[in-house]
Formats: sequence, C-alpha cells, structure tokens
Amino acid sequence: MAEGPTHSLARLGNELVNQAAQYARLMRLDKPVGTWLLLWPTLWGLWIAGAGRPEPVNFLVFVAGVFVMRSAGCVINDFADRHIDGDVARTRSRPLAAGLVTPAEALTLFAVLGLVALALLMLLNPLARLLAIGAAVLTLVYPFSKRWLAAPQFLLGAAFGWGIPMAFAAELEAVPRLAWLLWLDVVVWAVIYDTMYAMADRDEDLRIGLKSTAILFGTADLFIIFLLQVVLVIGLLLAGREAGLGLWYQAGVAVGALLLASHLWQIRGREPEACLQAFRANQHFGAAIFAGILLDYTFRSVG
Repeated sequence: MAEGPTHSLARLGNELVNQAAQYARLMRLDKPVGTWLLLWPTLWGLWIAGAGRPEPVNFLVFVAGVFVMRSAGCVINDFADRHIDGDVARTRSRPLAAGLVTPAEALTLFAVLGLVALALLMLLNPLARLLAIGAAVLTLVYPFSKRWLAAPQFLLGAAFGWGIPMAFAAELEAVPRLAWLLWLDVVVWAVIYDTMYAMADRDEDLRIGLKSTAILFGTADLFIIFLLQVVLVIGLLLAGREAGLGLWYQAGVAVGALLLASHLWQIRGREPEACLQAFRANQHFGAAIFAGILLDYTFRSVG
C-alpha cells in the first residue's frame, strides 16, 4: 500500500528531528562543560574591564559568542578527527565518526556558525573585531595541532582565553597589561584541565600517534600539574592586585585553590574516569573565581 501524505510528512519530520539531534551532538550541546570553561574566563575579563558594570550589549554579544564559537570549535575538531575518532572507544560514537553526519554537512554547519559569529562581531568596536581574527585562527588551527605539536593544550588555552583581551578591547578600546596577565592565567588553567582530559586517552593517543601534554609529561604528570596549579593561583592573585580587587576576590581564589587540590587528589591514581571527572569539575573553579570578582565589585559599590 502506498504511503499517505500524512505518514510521509510525519516520517520527514522525524528524519529532520533526528538529523537536528545529530547536529546538536556535533556541537556538543549535550555536553556543556566546554561552554562553561570558555564562558567563565570571558566573564572574568568583562567584569574587570567594565569595573563591575560591563556594557549590556557587550555582555549579550560575548555570552552568545561563547556559545557559537564553542560549538564551531567542536564541529571543526570532529571534522579534523573524523578518521581517528572511530579508533578511540570514547569518541567512536561521535556523529561524524559514526557516519551519522557527513563531512560536507559538518563544514556547512561550521560555516553557518561562522556567519553567526561574524554578525555578532559587527556589534563590537573595531579593535575587538580585529582581535577576533586571532580567535578564528586559533579555532581553526588547534584541532589539527594534535598531530604535530607536542603540547597542543597551550594552543587550546590561547583560544579559550582569547575572550579576555577581546572583552577589554570591547569595554575600554584598549588591551592593557592586566588583560594579557589574565589571558596567561587561562592558558595555564587550560593546560591543567586538558592534561587531565588527555590522561584519560593517553594509551589510545599513543597507539594512534596523537600528541598531548599527558604524553609529554609522562610519569611526571601529577607533579607538573601541581606546579601549574601553583603558578595559576599566584597569577590570579597578581591579576587581582593589578585590578585593585580585595578580600572577596581573594576568597574566591582561595576556594578555587581548594578545588584545584581536590582535582589533583582525584586523579592521583590516573584512572581514566577519575581524570574525566576532574576535568569536568574545573568549571566550578571558573565559577569560584567569577563569584569572587562579582562579590568584590558588588560590595564595593554598596559601600
């Protein structure tokens, strides 16, 4: 019996919904931790550059931009890794690796997200738009760097922290030394949490020839992560001093330091699932620092 128009439309609707779900997975909408790891440092920069009162338009543009750029980064990352994700147990179910989305569809989605990001940039000043070129380059280069760079996590950190100089440019039409100090702090932080992430895949990355700081650091990984955590805390305290932030901010950094210590304890056995859990928990560190910034400016204004 021939299929009726109602059934045809229903089947088409189901196919569209299923395909949209695969695009959402490709953009990691089901795994928001990466969005938080990108959003928190951007908000640090916005609040400090705006002295606790960032411009509403800038706030909306940067929050939307974080969502769009993180999604675009995930799409191009999976496009770059489409031939190797199938060889890794944790990633073989990703839409591109599983054949649920074609490479052409992924590139089209990436282009659409890029156009949305470009539209958002038009709402910012020329200096912020100029700095956005750096963000675009980092987003494109990082996914492919895992094949030739021994420590691709530094490129990831550069990309995840790039919202800070852009935020200062948008608020102040300048990028002072403080902005670059905060950016360096984020680079260090990203190396910390992405090394934890890479520790979960270290054996398989070695097998297929990918590079990471987890491989580079070897058996010294825990000690080096500890040293980087110390550098991060000191760097954040220096940034707070440069910004004139007080006790509330210092309390946020102290809470963050305790969280970092708990992450290090969690990965002491180098068990893959524990490393992934510690990686995800880093979003709470970012939240603690932002809470300190927010409270410092809030109670300063009240006083």
